[in-house]
Amino acid sequence: MAKPQCKEVKLLKSIEDINTTKKRLRIEIPQDVLEKEMGGSLEKVRQRVKIPGFRQGKAPMNLIEKRFGKEVEAEVLEKVIPEYYSMAIKEAAIKPVTLPVLDEEIEFKKNSPLNLSFTVEVLPRIENINYENIKIKDVQVTVEEADIEAALKKLQEGKAVFEVAEKEIEMDDIVTFDFVDGEIVSGQNISSLKEIISNMGNEIFPPDIMERAIGKKKDDIVEFTTTFDENFKHKEVAGKTANIKLVIKEVKKKNLPAIDDEFAKDLDFENMSELRENLKEKIHQFKKNHAQKIQKAEIVRQLIESTPFEVPETMLRQEIESLMIEGKIPETSSDEENTESISESDIMESETDLSDTEQKKNDIENMQSKIQGRALKNVQASIIIDKIGQKEGVTVTEDEVNERICLIASRLSTSPEAIKNFYHHREGSLESVRRSLYEEKVLDLLLSRAIIERGD
Repeated sequence: MAKPQCKEVKLLKSIEDINTTKKRLRIEIPQDVLEKEMGGSLEKVRQRVKIPGFRQGKAPMNLIEKRFGKEVEAEVLEKVIPEYYSMAIKEAAIKPVTLPVLDEEIEFKKNSPLNLSFTVEVLPRIENINYENIKIKDVQVTVEEADIEAALKKLQEGKAVFEVAEKEIEMDDIVTFDFVDGEIVSGQNISSLKEIISNMGNEIFPPDIMERAIGKKKDDIVEFTTTFDENFKHKEVAGKTANIKLVIKEVKKKNLPAIDDEFAKDLDFENMSELRENLKEKIHQFKKNHAQKIQKAEIVRQLIESTPFEVPETMLRQEIESLMIEGKIPETSSDEENTESISESDIMESETDLSDTEQKKNDIENMQSKIQGRALKNVQASIIIDKIGQKEGVTVTEDEVNERICLIASRLSTSPEAIKNFYHHREGSLESVRRSLYEEKVLDLLLSRAIIERGD
């Protein structure tokens, strides 16, 4: 293993390369700087405090230092350490991606310089990223008649009107039920069962409730059996099985508007021809965007494969944590070691239990492995995109950020101010919006320079 390389510099005592993404900085804060800061701070304290037997501001300095020295020392260190760390970072020409970590406790001695050692993580140095003329396959974009018909059907569903109807229930109808009766299968009487079920709303309904109701009409009875979860919020019925009887209170039939020129006018188009043409353009653009996403992903994949490098541990860990939160993936198995006594039935079923436990463990390990792999590629992609963007001078303006905020607000039918407040509340800034725009610009640039290979 190669020895760490150290480079002597003016301000720093040394810079040690621990690995390609981690460095150790040793700095020395001069004695005269510390003494000047200490003297100035102690003088401020002397002018501020009142010492019995002395006029304000006239107490002996040695007395002030004896009483307030430790407090002043802490304040001075809190001030000068960040200042000299920042100076050292500038002189070393590095950009840490995480906060520095002190390698050892601070040992402050009077009339002596202060020696400090920091460990920082930095972006890896990547040379000669080849991002010109990357070959990718062409993705054909066509709009079929079936695509337009599906879009029209979706618009039609959005304009559906539900009206009360005296008829047999069909799958697309809206049905409301009233509680009639219910009993716990075990025979235990729960006086508040009707009130509990009435307050549950849709929680009580099994997934196939509409299938059970098809063909029935208002005032007919629907019966089913359900088992409440062990952790159900109503403890009276938690873990219990109940027979439920409901009465159909109301049936509403879905009426769909005709897809004609009047339908088009209701959507602010002159006629169906104009509406269909508009849908065709939107579908084409959607498919084109999707195709470009596939091509951009292929470009990034090739860049990662052709540009191997280590990533900072902290960045990787943070990305893993982010993915696990998004995917709600447990970090470890939730199964606790069972220290209770083992019965004969436990022994009889141990083979099955072991198989299930091992399967769960394997599933979690596989998922964690996939998340770690995905996180690594995400961080690698982010670093590569940054390097290319910096080289190409890609920037994002405030106007572009505001334009994107307005677009998001329009899609969510809310105000730009509400979107800004959301980002500031959740993240403290609009940096994620700016970052998204930056990556889009770099990927658009890469796609524009790629060689599109068209098939036969």
